Amino acid sequence: MQEASLQGVLKIILIIILIYYVFKVLTRLFGPLLFKYVTKKAGEKFEQQFNQYQQTSPSTKGETTIEKGPKKKSSNKDVGEYIDYEEID
Repeated sequence: MQEASLQGVLKIILIIILIYYVFKVLTRLFGPLLFKYVTKKAGEKFEQQFNQYQQTSPSTKGETTIEKGPKKKSSNKDVGEYIDYEEID
């Protein structure tokens, strides 16, 4: 059966701390570049979808179309009237 030595445990802890700080530094350096790349790709995707929509939808210049949605039925319930009152002690 093997036992962990103090030197081995300290070495593992030091390696973990070193990996943490290297990751932290690399994130600071390459994080903005990664963010810029992701936003650029998302913008291209939205632009592509917009252009696809523009090509498929028939548009005629100068013509206005108004689409009405379903009408909401208002309730005719009589709520009653408000009565002002005072508390009697």
